[in-house]
Amino acid sequence: MTDAYIYDAIRTPRGKGRADGSLHEVTSLRLSALVLDELVARNGLEGPVIEDVIWGNATQAREQGGCLARTAVLASGLDERIPGLSINRFCASGLEAVNLAANQIRGGAGEAYIAGGVESMSRVPMGSDGAAIAVDPTVAMRHYFVPQGISADIIATTYGISRDDADLYAVESQRRAAAAWEEGRFARSVIPVRDINGLTILDRDEALRPGTDMQALGALKPAFRDQGETMPGFDRVALMKYPHLERIEHIHHAGNSSGIVDGAAGVLVASKEWGEARGLKPRARIRATARIGTDPTIMLTGPVPVTERILAQSGMTTQDIDLYEVNEAFSSVVLRFLQAFDVDHDRLNVNGGAIAMGHPLGASGAIILGTLLDEMERTDRATGLATLCVASGMGAATIIERV
Repeated sequence: MTDAYIYDAIRTPRGKGRADGSLHEVTSLRLSALVLDELVARNGLEGPVIEDVIWGNATQAREQGGCLARTAVLASGLDERIPGLSINRFCASGLEAVNLAANQIRGGAGEAYIAGGVESMSRVPMGSDGAAIAVDPTVAMRHYFVPQGISADIIATTYGISRDDADLYAVESQRRAAAAWEEGRFARSVIPVRDINGLTILDRDEALRPGTDMQALGALKPAFRDQGETMPGFDRVALMKYPHLERIEHIHHAGNSSGIVDGAAGVLVASKEWGEARGLKPRARIRATARIGTDPTIMLTGPVPVTERILAQSGMTTQDIDLYEVNEAFSSVVLRFLQAFDVDHDRLNVNGGAIAMGHPLGASGAIILGTLLDEMERTDRATGLATLCVASGMGAATIIERV
């Protein structure tokens, strides 16, 4: 089996996913092409040297539809003979793109891929694709569908995670992210977004709130209480599925949930022989990949069982992993992970996460993988694990090791 290696990993800054966000006028196609062009320039990718571009995005509608991956190839400096494949595993799309590329290489189907993803949440709002899991009653009613915010509150209720627990975690995410930016820890990976005149539109994550404290978060009302307790009454749906729960404790709000943002990220994955032929040095080997399906109502518990699966498949334990990146969809998702594995928080999300910097759905998996690799190099760590929860009840994970 041929090993797959990471040669480069980059991302755009994350802009606020609103009409007044800095990237609102920049299309998903443009963001994708910027990342592809930077990978071309940094790694000398001339001609049809890439087998495929695998690109994830979660809301595949409007300008993000129609095989955005192929259109991005054509809009970039990549050779037109390189095809493109758009994939969707919701929040894990960017990581799944990398995993798919790695496994293609391992299986002998090509030597080099660009993988990653994009999401413009300001231009193509979440849910605007009319996903059947949410709107088709033959599926939604049978599987007790509830919105993700309700799912996050079910996790908190089930595992005894309090509002203070969630808020403390959010404050720490903001503190860590601000420190990481202040110390230049993202300098290698973040590329500025510029306009056609070369003027910088955005060069820094825009959603940061570094002054966040417990008092500020304590003033925020639970964001999903009305959805749960009034029409359409999703709490009642959840309690039909989980009758052992007396009620759903609504602890999540805008301050301890991931931010809605725009952004893109890409990873160059290839074999050692491909890199040697071009004088490129690999940064890490992709040691293992995994994915899993989980309960679609509580929905966001995937990081725990998929981590158990990937560790078992690779013959490793949590003690063999030096650093973790667990996507901060909601505080309870990460707190449940820490609870399940008794992992030291100093080894997990050490540069903050999506609560502070935002979660551009289709790009986030590639973002956290690049962040993980940068931190492994900065602190001279050998192994890392990246994982995300996924809408409708799934999980994805990747283990990398430095070379």
